Amino acid sequence: MIYRFDEFELDTTKFELRHGGSVQHVEPLVFDLISFFCANTGRVITRDEIIEHVWDGRIVSDATVASCVKSARKALGAGCSTTYIRTVRGRGFSFEAEIVGEPIHADVTARSPSRLGQADVPLEQAAPVPDERADMLLGGQPSIAVLPLQGLTSDERYGAVGDAISQEVILELSRLHWLFVIARGSSFKFRGANIDIGKAGRILGARYVLTGTIAIVGQKSLITVELSHTPDDRVVWAERFETSLEDLLQLRTEISAKVIAAVETRIHLAEVAAAARLPTESLDAWSAYHRGLWHMYRFRRKDNAAAAGFFRRAIEIDPDFARAHAGLSFTHFQDGFLGFTNDYAEEVSQARAFAEKSYERDPLDPFSNLTMGRASWLEGDIEASLPWLDRSTELSPNYAFAIYNRALLGTLSGEGEQSQKDVAKAMALSPIDPLAYAMLSTRGLSHFVRGDYIAGADWANRATRAPNAHVHIFAIAAMLNDLVGDTDQARKCADNVRRLSPTFNQDIFFRSFGFLDEETRAMASAALKRLGI
Repeated sequence: MIYRFDEFELDTTKFELRHGGSVQHVEPLVFDLISFFCANTGRVITRDEIIEHVWDGRIVSDATVASCVKSARKALGAGCSTTYIRTVRGRGFSFEAEIVGEPIHADVTARSPSRLGQADVPLEQAAPVPDERADMLLGGQPSIAVLPLQGLTSDERYGAVGDAISQEVILELSRLHWLFVIARGSSFKFRGANIDIGKAGRILGARYVLTGTIAIVGQKSLITVELSHTPDDRVVWAERFETSLEDLLQLRTEISAKVIAAVETRIHLAEVAAAARLPTESLDAWSAYHRGLWHMYRFRRKDNAAAAGFFRRAIEIDPDFARAHAGLSFTHFQDGFLGFTNDYAEEVSQARAFAEKSYERDPLDPFSNLTMGRASWLEGDIEASLPWLDRSTELSPNYAFAIYNRALLGTLSGEGEQSQKDVAKAMALSPIDPLAYAMLSTRGLSHFVRGDYIAGADWANRATRAPNAHVHIFAIAAMLNDLVGDTDQARKCADNVRRLSPTFNQDIFFRSFGFLDEETRAMASAALKRLGI
């Protein structure tokens, strides 16, 4: 079907938008949206209808819909916001173009190859995706398909558990707004032992595919999972989970949580690695964002400045990219938190401003909510930061970074026991996290506020040995080693503090770690003073 209006042609067979005969590049979701508009020209289309037909009913924010509409308007050229796509306040949108050709029914609106449900037929018979569309799997927002766990047992009860685990993984991944999750109705059509993962990914439009098996061995159940990068058929992560047969049904949610946390971390690492291989001039918004993440987590002045530059580039490409704004908030937080600049007030102001910009664009993004909380922390208002961190974990219960931040601020508030449990959960969810040093140090502080200095010093020392440990990590370790009487270790840590930041002092430390309990603060201050800090 070809829709013609003015100088445009929308070809739903070749999946092309042409203007004056020239093909216009549009992302798959934008193509789907324009197709849906063309099929329903002249009537008001609600946001719910758009979500149902473009996102297959997956939960997305109003900001995400608005961003897609904005991209559609841009694809249709200057002035199209009034010529073609009209906003009907309080109701939705109306596509006002004179279409040449019969519009197809909305229920059978064409979908771009990145989302084709071609698995209604056996995989080996499914039509291949055009090469130019398959290339889209290499850039932009990553997508994932979770295939049903393959049952290696004849007992149907446990085959159903495999489906249940895969379904829970899909639901939880859908909370991650930065990740496009293929709907169950499409991904669950790929079953069996001989699935060609690369071809399945191309048909579903999934850059990543999660597969696995469930087997029963005696009284034990064994679940294996693999995360594959489909463009090059490469396995980027694999894990095995073993539990007693009687606990399998009860533990499926826990297994799902571990899979979610591992998948989130591994995809980010894979995206960072992919972005690092691209020339700077070739970066799209998503790749620029991930290049920024790589620098951001190094916690060094030069890297933090580089990260900010990449986040700004991402925003130039896509001004509505919520996570890029959140990344800039993070870098300003870091400049203030680690004293990378002399203008602390300006860093506080910028951390707040970009956090708010991120939240305005996507209030349901956990990272946006987290940066709002961290902005309050930088302002010295720990109590105001806690609800934001709680909301972040409500939106994404397995978001290890938010759980760790909540544990740290809980510790500063004196919640040692609960914070110890929270940071232990964060470390279990993300054992290879780039902020492992911060989690270990927080565990040390959780023991410190409860008066267990020996355990606190042990965890703090582990933190100093983790990659990218920064000046505050060594200051905490110096303080705790002094409190347990390990003078040599305390002095070594204090020397590292002076090496990393010659001007570091207690004002800087307590500006970042403002213990609410005066006695705890006084004890920490006395230890640092004995070490010449």
